[in-house]
Parts: sequence; structure tokens; C-alpha cells
Amino acid sequence: MRADMYLLYLLLRLLALLPLRVLHGIGGGLGHLLLWRRGRMVHNTAVNLRIARPELDAAAHAALLREVLVESGKSASEIVKVWGAGAHRALALVREVRGEALLDAALAAGKGVIIAAPHLGCWELLNYWLCRRTPMAILYRPPRIAAIEGLLRKVRGALAPEQVRADGAGVRTLYKRLAAGGTVGILPDQKPRAGEGQFAPFFGREALTMVLLPRLAARTGATVLFAFAERLPRGAGYRIHLRPAPPELADPDPGRACAALNRGVQDCVELAFAQYQWQYKRYSADGLVSPYDR
Repeated sequence: MRADMYLLYLLLRLLALLPLRVLHGIGGGLGHLLLWRRGRMVHNTAVNLRIARPELDAAAHAALLREVLVESGKSASEIVKVWGAGAHRALALVREVRGEALLDAALAAGKGVIIAAPHLGCWELLNYWLCRRTPMAILYRPPRIAAIEGLLRKVRGALAPEQVRADGAGVRTLYKRLAAGGTVGILPDQKPRAGEGQFAPFFGREALTMVLLPRLAARTGATVLFAFAERLPRGAGYRIHLRPAPPELADPDPGRACAALNRGVQDCVELAFAQYQWQYKRYSADGLVSPYDR
């Protein structure tokens, strides 16, 4: 690990001594600051919220925007606790698990498990929880700063998933792992590269959607489960959710499969709406009129 990354690691360890409630309070303050500055992130978030909740009047929309930004701030500040405290101590913050029997059954079936984990709640804590249950590989794109990978390996420790690059060789690795009855994790709302996706509705508007996850499910027969870690109020901890995927997700028709994939993400989001990463430009792609242009 580079010296600067090691110093950052030590800082995380120190700040992790703060109670989660305090860290969430700091994050909430950051969210209010973002709202006050009215930058590009706030603009993109507001656009997405108008698409997802078109029935809201101006006052209700402003209140929802404020709530979403506060939760976004908490998402940033809680990483201090999740990374700095270490995986096993962070897992002590899990207060409840809903749907664990679905994972038990899927693992027992031995046909492979695909965890579809949207950008919702605290997905880093979800990774810890899943890796404690079963060895897991996750599809990822390398960070822009290569040294961060060393920091991630350090903070995740023994509960680090196998990281598989999002390229041809990585996809073949996922197929082999599923064929052997293993578990893989994928962000189902990650916007694919041009030519690698399918347009499908997401909260009532067409969005470029990955075809990889449905193809993996269709070709391997693996069980697909949606999962996320919900942030509880007042720093009380987290609730893990595991939910079955819509049956059409493995449909050979890519349009039907991707629509089912987005519907599964939506169902999760509706359980913790403000905790979704709404700043993401999900509706921007070649062939679509971007709603984000000012």
C-alpha cells in the first residue's frame, strides 16, 4: 500500500471510533451543503426525482430532494465506519435480515447464485455480510486512482470478495463460477457501455440497461436475488434485504428480461426510496434525448 493510502487508512481507523449516529449527522450536514451550492449533482438528482415522482408538486419535490441529499451525505460519511472499523466490527451494525431463507435455499440448490445489488443503502456493508455467508466474486471497473485498490484490500480483510474486471476474461470467470455453483455479485443498475445494453423502462422512462445479468441467469440457470442494506434512522444500524427476482429476468427476449431487471431494482428502491443513488445520470445514453441538459 502506498504511504498516502496507509495514512488514509489510519485516519479511517481513528474516525471510525465515532458513533455511527455522529457520522450520519456529519453526512446529513454535507447533504445540506450540497443543496445550498446547487451544483451539477443536485441538478441531476432533481431531474431524476421529477422523472420517478412526476405526481409531486413543487413543495413536495423540494422536500424529497432535501431528504435524498441528506441520505447521499450519510452514504459518504458512513464509509468511515464501514471501512475504518474493519469488516467484523462493521457487521455488528446489522440489526435485522429479511429474506435470508431465500439465500439459504439458493445456496443449497447448488446451481449458482447471482446477487443483484443496486446502488441503494450501504452496499459495502452488504458485501461484508454476503462474503461472511459464502465466497463471492463481484464484477467491477477498476478505480480511476489505482492505489485505492490496495486500500480496499486492506480494509476488507478476510471478507474481501474476489474482484473480477468487467471485460471478456472477467465475464468468462463469472460463467465458470456460476457453473460450479458459486456466487457472483453485480450492480444491476450500472449503465453499460454503448452497444452492450438494451433500452428498458426504469421508473416510467427508457434507460440503457445491462444485458449481462439476464444472460448469465438464462445460460447458467443460477438463482437471482436482489439485495441491499437499508440505513436505519438515527444511526441505529442497518437492515439487510434479500428479495426474489421477477421470473421474466431470465427470458430469452432481451427487452422482456431487461424490463424485469429494472422492475426488480425499482421494487428495492421503493423500500428505501431516499437512499438510492439518484445523482447517477441513468437516462443519458446515445439514442436518447438527455433530460440533464440545462
